[in-house]
Amino acid sequence: MAINLPGNVTIIEVGPRDGLQNEKGFIPTEVKKQFIGALRDAGIWEMELTSFVSPKWVPQMADAAEIVSGSPEGLLRSIVLAPNKKGIERVQETSCKAVAVFVGVSNTFNKKNINKTTAESMDELRPLIGELKAKGYFVRACISTAWHCPYEGKISEEDTLRLCSDFAESGVDELSVADTIGMAVPTEAYSLFAKLKACLPEILLTAHFHDTRKLALANILASMQAGIDRFDSSAGGLGGCPFAPGATGNVATEDVVYMLERMGIETGISLEKLMGAVELVRPHVSRSIESMYYKMHIGAGA
Repeated sequence: MAINLPGNVTIIEVGPRDGLQNEKGFIPTEVKKQFIGALRDAGIWEMELTSFVSPKWVPQMADAAEIVSGSPEGLLRSIVLAPNKKGIERVQETSCKAVAVFVGVSNTFNKKNINKTTAESMDELRPLIGELKAKGYFVRACISTAWHCPYEGKISEEDTLRLCSDFAESGVDELSVADTIGMAVPTEAYSLFAKLKACLPEILLTAHFHDTRKLALANILASMQAGIDRFDSSAGGLGGCPFAPGATGNVATEDVVYMLERMGIETGISLEKLMGAVELVRPHVSRSIESMYYKMHIGAGA
C-alpha cells in the first residue's frame, strides 16, 4: 500500500531556545553561540535562537540580545520568542526579523503560564501581530496544548482549530502546533493536521511533538501522511515545559533525521555534525542525552 510521504522535510531546531531555557545553571553565552553555530554547520536553516522574556522569570535567556547579535550568517530564519508587547519591543531593537508568539488552547495552562486566559492573550497579540507584519517581520504562532492539557485533559479539536484560524486571520505566517505534554497519538495527530491543511492551505504548518511517551516519531509519520513537512525538534532531545508537569524534552533532532533519511526523505542535515553540536553543549546541561541515536552511536563511550 502506498504511503503519502514528502520528498524532503524542513527541521526547525528549537534546542537553543526551548531546549536550554529551563536549565537552572546559566550556560555561558559563548557556549550558546558555539552551539548555534555548530547546528548551522550541520545543515539547519531555521532555528529558534532565544527568548525575549523577563530575566527575572527566565534567567537563562538574559543574554537574548547578545545571542541575536552573534547569530551565524546563512540562516533562512533566526526566530526569537517574544510573549508580550515588552518582549516584542526588545526584539525590534535588534536585527532579528522573525518573531514567535505563543498561546495555549487550554485556559488553565495559559493562566499558569502567562496569567491570562486564551482570549485575553489573543486580544493582546492581534494588534502586535499586525504591527510586526506591517514592519516586515515573519511571525510564527506557537499553539500549546493542542491535543491534551496537564490540567484540563483532552482538548477539543474544534477549540484548537478555532485558535489556529484566529491566528491565521491575524496575519501570522506559520503555526507551530504543539503536543506540549506528549500525549497525542498518531490518529489524533493525523486528524488535526488533515483538517488544518484543508482549512488553512496558505499558511506554513509545523508539528511540535514532545517525546514523553515515546510517541513523537509515530506522530511525525502520521503528520506527514496528513501533508505536514515541517517539524520542530531539539538536538539531544533537550527541553521541557515547567508549566506542564511530567513533560519531558522535545523529540530529538537526531532521531527524527535518522528516521527520515532511512525512509529516503531528505533533510539536508549531517548527523555526524549534529552529534558534534550535541557533544558541545552536553557538559553544560543538567539532564542526560536520552535520544536513541545518541545512545547507539556516542552515548556508550561518553
